[in-house]
Amino acid sequence: MECLLDRYAGAMADLGDNLVYGICEAIDGEKDPQCLLLVFHIVESLAQLSPGPLANFAEDLFEILGCYFPIHFTHPKGEDDDVKREELARALMLAFASTPLFEPFSIPLLLEKLSSSLPSAKVESFKYLSYCTAKYGPERMAKHAEALWASLKDTTYLSPQSMLSMEPESMSRMNFQESDVMTEAFVLLQEVIRQYGEFISLIIGDNDINAFLISLNQYKGFDDIPLQVKQKLHAVGHILSACAKASAAMCNKVFESFFPFLMDGLGLSVAQPSQNNSYLDEECFSLAKFKFGPLYLCIELIAACKSLTLSLYNCTSIHDFPHQRWCSLLSSFSESLVKAFVSMLRSNVADNEQSAYVYCGVKGLQILATFPGSFTPVSKSVNDNIFLELVSIITSDSNKTFEWTSALKALVEIGFSIDKCLDSEKAASFESTVVEKIVSLISSLDSAIPLSLRLQAAFEIGATRKDFMLRVVRGLDESIDTNFSAVFDHGNHKSDELTIKLLDTYSQKVLPWFLEIGGSEEVQLNFALRIWDKIENFRALNLSPPEFTSISYQDLLGATMTAMKKAVASCSEESQEIIINKASGVLFSSTVFGSMGFKSGSSILKEEGLQQTQNYGNSSGRDEWLTSLFASVVVALRPQTGISNRKMILQLFITSLLNGHVPSAHALGSLVNKLPLETKGIKSSRSLSLNEALDMIFHSFVGTCRDDSTSGNDGSGVNINSLRLNTSRIQLEFNTVIGLAWIGKGLLMRGHEKVKDITMTLLSFLTLDCEAGVSKQFQNLAEVLDEEGVHQLMKCAGDAFHIIMSDSGECLNRMYHATVRPLYKQRFFSTIMPILLSLVVKSESSFVRSMLYRAFAHVVSDTPLTAILGEAKKLFPILLECLSTLSKDVSDKGIIYSVLLVISGILLDKNGQEAAVENASSIVNQLIELTAYPHMMAVRETAIQCLVAVSELPHARVYPLRTKVLRTISKALDDPKRIVRQEAVRCRQAWASIASRSIHF
Repeated sequence: MECLLDRYAGAMADLGDNLVYGICEAIDGEKDPQCLLLVFHIVESLAQLSPGPLANFAEDLFEILGCYFPIHFTHPKGEDDDVKREELARALMLAFASTPLFEPFSIPLLLEKLSSSLPSAKVESFKYLSYCTAKYGPERMAKHAEALWASLKDTTYLSPQSMLSMEPESMSRMNFQESDVMTEAFVLLQEVIRQYGEFISLIIGDNDINAFLISLNQYKGFDDIPLQVKQKLHAVGHILSACAKASAAMCNKVFESFFPFLMDGLGLSVAQPSQNNSYLDEECFSLAKFKFGPLYLCIELIAACKSLTLSLYNCTSIHDFPHQRWCSLLSSFSESLVKAFVSMLRSNVADNEQSAYVYCGVKGLQILATFPGSFTPVSKSVNDNIFLELVSIITSDSNKTFEWTSALKALVEIGFSIDKCLDSEKAASFESTVVEKIVSLISSLDSAIPLSLRLQAAFEIGATRKDFMLRVVRGLDESIDTNFSAVFDHGNHKSDELTIKLLDTYSQKVLPWFLEIGGSEEVQLNFALRIWDKIENFRALNLSPPEFTSISYQDLLGATMTAMKKAVASCSEESQEIIINKASGVLFSSTVFGSMGFKSGSSILKEEGLQQTQNYGNSSGRDEWLTSLFASVVVALRPQTGISNRKMILQLFITSLLNGHVPSAHALGSLVNKLPLETKGIKSSRSLSLNEALDMIFHSFVGTCRDDSTSGNDGSGVNINSLRLNTSRIQLEFNTVIGLAWIGKGLLMRGHEKVKDITMTLLSFLTLDCEAGVSKQFQNLAEVLDEEGVHQLMKCAGDAFHIIMSDSGECLNRMYHATVRPLYKQRFFSTIMPILLSLVVKSESSFVRSMLYRAFAHVVSDTPLTAILGEAKKLFPILLECLSTLSKDVSDKGIIYSVLLVISGILLDKNGQEAAVENASSIVNQLIELTAYPHMMAVRETAIQCLVAVSELPHARVYPLRTKVLRTISKALDDPKRIVRQEAVRCRQAWASIASRSIHF
């Protein structure tokens, strides 16, 4: 058996030698990247499976491999680049490091390549050195230590390639943007220090580094240091930091060698135990004695220590930690350091927003306070004093913007570190010292800090930990209660603005934060219920009529509605049912139903009930709040959430809508979007199907629910002759149109066929023709409205298509759990376009045609471009006619801009350009007119951009238009807006170059 094994081993050795020899011959001079990639992988695999044969050919094989470093290859012209350079470089690096046998050849080669003038070669060399160092091991790399340090020192210290950031904040913290070469050099430095502990002696004993540290004492402040010295200071800080972070032993050596020297440079000594509670007595340090160089390096070392402790936090005995030399040194100087950092913040230099000392002071305090609890070098009392000092900045003067912002960021970092390390003792101290003080600012009446900043500070501090955020929530709740009482009980409308900001913080920050972290929905549920409790307790809102319609009042109502919707939307079905039941109880016990002629259990709205809706316009502020907030709850409900007394609620919203209450329209749209098609089981007030709801709505709007077979307008829509237009209240017709739009939107999004009835009804409003005489169908309408009123109603009907097609942030979106059928916009576009185009052709009235174009513009603008591109050839003529018609009315400038964006999208698409070819002349003529559009800069800018796109159409189509375009664009070069002039220059260049293009047919 032994003989067989020997013969087998010998055969494998011979095979291995032949294989390696074959690889050498195959790779020598090879230029095909695909083959090279394969060979590099073979070398790596062979070294792992059978390293013996490589020993005989290691030098020869590496000599060939080394010829390909750094990777550079070119493909024959026209050949695809199947193998990326990065893949080859990675494969070659793996081959380099595949066996320690390559070490005598690879390391000298890589060090030599560091002298290359090509930055890419240096970057690759450092990457390879980092990887090979880890693979070869410390024994083999020890002999290269001096050469490695010489190369690293030359790149990072002697010739640093870094640039000081010119951003104002970065000037304060000496933030350098390092080159790729320098970045990779520091990666290698960390790897070498980690692998070879004795390497640090080369750094500690380096004469240049030590001489540089001594020279720093000649520079007093940050501005006194030349840029090149700042670059070297940054490099030395990075080098010492890398050494200190490597291990506890390394950190000890760095601290013993440099930390006392830096403390001497700062004039600090070991602090004696304080005899009083003051952490900065009257004999505070003079800022003038703090040299910036030693200060910067001191902070870098302390930051490295903190990084080291975090890495050791879960694997080092707490009892051994204080015995580390670096910990002992840092602890002995910690109180002096805290005093020094505090003095920097209290000095007059803090008035300078770009003060490097302010940054260093805040950063130093932050680092000392973020050591894990059992590893902290400062005592509990000193740590609490750090909290107090940073909080005092937040609560004292927000005019020192940089200092205020830096202190807040530091406190936030401290809060996150406490949560990460699960330090209960420090968390309790932070909550009592920081969180409670910051939260108290929310309701503070004598604070000089603007409320927006107080709320920002409270939220950011609270966001560091759920317990802290719950404390912030309690502070917000208390302040909202106080301000609501001031507004509603005492009529103090100076509190409106404060309440709005509090509610906005809830809506935009607090509620989304709790939704993101998940878990309990107690905060959202309690917020909604608290608002309803407040409204229930305000039996009579203390609002006089002028205040009821004031802007601040409406803004307050809007802010409360938004917060209510977001709170309800983030709740589960069970919690939503609790909220809707509470809201219903408050609503049904109020005067709202009585003021509208409602009685419990009443059926569909009667004619006399409709007449009584006129009283709603004079309803109290409390009724307005009740209806609006109840609508907000309904908008945000999940489709499966149960609602009691649905018919009465539906009647309430119908009545409110007909009186111009837009939130009720939102609620109706949401209801028809989410209600089940049919209800199963026993009928009750809780059960209401979609069809029943639509019957109620159309009966209230029309008087009878008509089938498609009996309705007007070619069998579709609601017979406009049946609409309740015999009232003297003109606004009712406008409210009807708006209501139909939101209801139609809800039906469209769920894909219900009844949207067709509403669409045809809106088109009936669009085609009212006072110019040609009102037909018999509309005689009742003519008795109510004059020609101007009819035109305004037609315009309202046109804008209803914007409501139907646009995305809404108020309701009917995924945030509020709307039912959304895929591609619903595309389907509506395909359905309505033929109808609109047909009506445009048939229309004899110029005003009716303009209203049809208005509806067309809204539909096209809100339809995804992919759907429009398929119909681009058919749509281009009407798009241009639409622009021509609407440009006559200055109020339509926004619509014009939207249509231009559609045209721009078509022209930038390859298929769209093909559709535009036949209409090139008409497109150019219309765009030329809009380049001088006086009412909106964006219209002129976009028109010119479209002309640039047109210049890319086939030469034969656009060349005849060249002179006309250039003549027009020459005028745009004098446009008062710079951005338009810039686009005009680009357009002139594009059209001027047409003459040099080849003619393509």
